[in-house]
Amino acid sequence: MSKEGMNSKDFLLGTIIGGIVGATTALFLAPKSGRELRDDFGAQASVVKEKTDKLTSEAREKGVEYVSIAKDKTSTISQLVSDQSTQLMDKVKDLKNRTKEQPQNETNDINNVQSNETVQPVEEAKNKLAEEANEAKKEA
Repeated sequence: MSKEGMNSKDFLLGTIIGGIVGATTALFLAPKSGRELRDDFGAQASVVKEKTDKLTSEAREKGVEYVSIAKDKTSTISQLVSDQSTQLMDKVKDLKNRTKEQPQNETNDINNVQSNETVQPVEEAKNKLAEEANEAKKEA
């Protein structure tokens, strides 16, 4: 057998023997009889149960209180978010309307500039031709 197998067996055997010795010692050194110990354990269990019930009811009350606080804060925050999103949407719509109006104004401005730019060279060419025609008349 390997050394590990012996160690496992020895440990298991020691645990069993230690448990038996401990239980026997507890029985011999117990200050009360079995019936009295069971009664004491029952009384202690009742006390623990009452404390547990009390703590449970307090926890439920606190839970209800925290739930109501959370609901109030949630509704406040959701209202705030709703208001801010509405304001943001209004700003976006306003910007959208402005951008729709600006290209029309810019288009009109561009058309005016283009028409002025095309009219001026045409007028300049016309004047130049008129001068050349006058000079040609004079020479003729």
